[in-house]
Amino acid sequence: MQPSSCKLGFVSTRLAGTDGVSLETFKWAELLTACGHDCHFFAGQFNGKPERSYQVDEAHFRHPDIRALNDELFAMQARPPRLSHRVDELKDHLVHHLHQFVERYGIELLIAENCLSLPVNLPLGLALTQFIAETRIPTIAHHHDFWWERPRFAVTCAADYLAAAFPPTLPSVHHVVINSFGGTQLALRTGASSMLIPNVMDFDTPPPARDSYSRSMRAQLGLSTDAYVLLQPTRIVPRKRIEHAIEFTRRLDLPASLVISHAAGDERESYSDYLAHYAELMGVHVVFAGDRFEQHRGRTAEGKPLFSLADAYHEADLVTYPSTVEGFGNAFLEAIYYRRPLLMSTYEIYRTDIAPKGFRVVGFTDFIEEQTVADAQQLLTNPALVEEMTEHNFRTARNFYSYSVLESQLLNLLQASLGR
Repeated sequence: MQPSSCKLGFVSTRLAGTDGVSLETFKWAELLTACGHDCHFFAGQFNGKPERSYQVDEAHFRHPDIRALNDELFAMQARPPRLSHRVDELKDHLVHHLHQFVERYGIELLIAENCLSLPVNLPLGLALTQFIAETRIPTIAHHHDFWWERPRFAVTCAADYLAAAFPPTLPSVHHVVINSFGGTQLALRTGASSMLIPNVMDFDTPPPARDSYSRSMRAQLGLSTDAYVLLQPTRIVPRKRIEHAIEFTRRLDLPASLVISHAAGDERESYSDYLAHYAELMGVHVVFAGDRFEQHRGRTAEGKPLFSLADAYHEADLVTYPSTVEGFGNAFLEAIYYRRPLLMSTYEIYRTDIAPKGFRVVGFTDFIEEQTVADAQQLLTNPALVEEMTEHNFRTARNFYSYSVLESQLLNLLQASLGR
């Protein structure tokens, strides 16, 4: 039975752009709205209808005060009192605004998007935990990544904060993970049970058709019409192993350019500099195009066309996805949805949760072998083989990762959370 309509409040550090958390949040909101629920959003940045949002600058992980805190909290092993005091100040500030958000929109249930699992904004996680404990508001904690999966959070003077709020184990909180490993680790570390809801795409609705706007992308990005376009549709962070995509482009022995569609995100940008130097050494044409792609088409501040991720996939001949670690793999599903072949690392979650479903990709593990390159060359020069592979993958994904599958899971989750 479907729960009666209620007012839902999504909470995150940022709900904007093309990062996986934002995209998945908007999918949940789209589906829940279609089911009759009223969705509102609390974040440090929000790209959506202002009348449905409550924006607080300090909620963003890029806020100067938050970045300054992180520089100290995750570099030292002893916390000075002044640092604890500053954390408390920011936490109290955010608790106040959470109260205002819930009161303004009459929120009946909160959905915390990754802000109770990854401490890129530690005061926000603490504030949300305190607010939930004080109000007992029903909450769904949607965990995309956990702090223990990131080496940069290993050295810390904030272990007490992490234990308290990342994630909290409170009676009114229902935990959701996006892969089976996350659920196992959550149970081992905290004793909390969880529901597994993987990422999805709307496989029941065909993607928008390629058009003149998407076709203009090559010229706009300075890509040759005679070269293959390889798309790296991820943020520029070390665990994405983008250097493997550059190496592959060099070894392909075909005219090709590599387009990176995202920016650095919540980690340091020195990796971008490394990749630029590496591409120069390898003699590979790499386009760092994070400033030219958004969730929807538009214009930059300088008036240049902004392209959507759909445009990027439409113009790509092959998707590169050499990540060593992924929570699930949004880029994997996107490539399947837009019927593009994949060269990818068979990372752990792919091997355990996704590959058994029967997908076909050009895969590798630790490094790219000669056979890997040969298999990709065969795909790029054989359109019939690409069509057969991508159609098979699309049908498989529709069975396991469609909106219809997500809808039934969300409705059960809401019923359990709201008790009605």
